[in-house]
Amino acid sequence: MKELLIIAISSAIVNNVVFSQFLGICPFLGVSKKTDQAVGMGGAVIFVLTLSAFVSELLYQFILVPLHFQYLETIVFILIIAAMVQFVEMFLKKSMPSLYRSLGVYLPLITTNCAVLGVALNNVDKYDYNILQGTVNGFATAVGFAIALILMAGIREKIEYNDIPKPFKGTAIVLIISGLMAIAFIGFSGII
Repeated sequence: MKELLIIAISSAIVNNVVFSQFLGICPFLGVSKKTDQAVGMGGAVIFVLTLSAFVSELLYQFILVPLHFQYLETIVFILIIAAMVQFVEMFLKKSMPSLYRSLGVYLPLITTNCAVLGVALNNVDKYDYNILQGTVNGFATAVGFAIALILMAGIREKIEYNDIPKPFKGTAIVLIISGLMAIAFIGFSGII
């Protein structure tokens, strides 16, 4: 239990996928304009990343390794992620059409979100996690991504009407804020 808690805290805060590994930057910068969109995207990423980490671990442990097809892991993981994203997309389109429309192109971009693929690959290659550890890592990483997304959306909503010098408006100020947030998250590195 202690080991799972360490994995969760490490993945969500200490080694935040956005601020320490710089994965998932496209949806982070694109969807972080409004808090409600950020919450919706965070929820979708939590679902997709957790489920894809679990299914990827299962397929890797029980199919790819016994058949010595580990070299197919990237292709298999991308197919799993794409299937999960399609499921989320159909669910949101049917049950929450306003959120589906507001997320726009960023919802299908979860498929190509390198954070999702990075977690699946790191679980089996870098960390050599078992199924439970990999699933906890996937969930915690997704929660960390959602935290980063929601924090950035809140800050962007607050600074929208501030007097920012013209050269820093738009993407420039967002990148500066992202850098400052990354520095702040580095402060958590001493926890674990």
